[in-house]
Amino acid sequence: MKILSVVGARPNFMKIAPLIRAINEHNNNKKHSKIKHTLVHTGQHYDDNMSNIFFKSLDIPEADINLNIGSGTHATQVGKTMIEFETVLKNEKPDWVIVLGDVNATLACSVTAKKEKIRVCHIEAGLRSNDMNMPEEINRIVTDSISDLLLTPDKFSSKNLLNEGKEESKIHFVGNIMIDTLEANKEIASKLNISKIIKNNLIDINPHTYEQGKKFSVVTMHRPSNVDDRTTLSEFVNFFNNTASSKTIIIWPVHPRTQKQLVLTGLWEILKTNKEIIMLNPLNYHEMLKLNMEANVFFTDSGGLQEECCVLGTPCITLRENTERPITLKHNGGVSILVGSDIKTISKEFEKIIDVTKSPKIPNLWDGKTAERCLDILINNQ
Repeated sequence: MKILSVVGARPNFMKIAPLIRAINEHNNNKKHSKIKHTLVHTGQHYDDNMSNIFFKSLDIPEADINLNIGSGTHATQVGKTMIEFETVLKNEKPDWVIVLGDVNATLACSVTAKKEKIRVCHIEAGLRSNDMNMPEEINRIVTDSISDLLLTPDKFSSKNLLNEGKEESKIHFVGNIMIDTLEANKEIASKLNISKIIKNNLIDINPHTYEQGKKFSVVTMHRPSNVDDRTTLSEFVNFFNNTASSKTIIIWPVHPRTQKQLVLTGLWEILKTNKEIIMLNPLNYHEMLKLNMEANVFFTDSGGLQEECCVLGTPCITLRENTERPITLKHNGGVSILVGSDIKTISKEFEKIIDVTKSPKIPNLWDGKTAERCLDILINNQ
């Protein structure tokens, strides 16, 4: 069997690593017929801190094929990817194309594969935010509508697909492949030193020195709805600068998009004056995992970090109006609270959880063995 898998941006890297390990373990068993695996990187994340650093830290082999698509509008990325990927498919002729998650590469490569009459397997199928303003939602819906195998991370996702009329035989509940990566890397992350992470990644804008063992909260923000509007971004900065940092140290690994907006709006200058806010360059996977393992509270608009907080038990304030991962929400047994961009709600929820004891909430099949289940299903559908 010949499998071609596609990654395009950082969320994909954490999902492909366990699948590659599962394929290698399968091929190392002399009783098994060999699987030929080709890894294609579309190059949607072209910045080294957002791409290569994750390949290295997660021990992902260098991509067999790199399309070097780079940045651009959604249409530009999707169009360029489809043109380049069509050539790859004609040369490689795989039995299966595996796409992951909801980035532009997921949409572009699934559509191109189907037009070449190649079967598509979507890992992390069925997630729905029901918000068509999110480009990722469009990517999910289109990809799921044409995929031959739909591998879901939770019961909500499977139900979404059934409600949309997908064939039950195509839907397989396998668990969360991102948690495979978390489980495989917890021990490595646990040995890291918070002070060294900060020292090695510090953006030199204030004189703060972190003291090992002090309580802290973490912020990550990158979604356009949060960082591209000056008023919204200003309200967030004022909350972190005036309210949150008065109760806890704030460690903020800054996404390039967010940093650009902070500088353009002049809000960067405000953050420079606060010694309790530590601004960091983008972190590798192990460094971010270590922060999550030690943090009192996590503020984020990242879906993947919602999931990691759930498993680690870190109280999570989700800076979004909706989520495609309802299983992580507190009222569904998780640790995440949806607050949108309403500062009064954010402040209220922060006060409630700042001193809460961490308590892991682990959904069914989030056990570190999802990649093995994914591969078994592919083998059984040769």
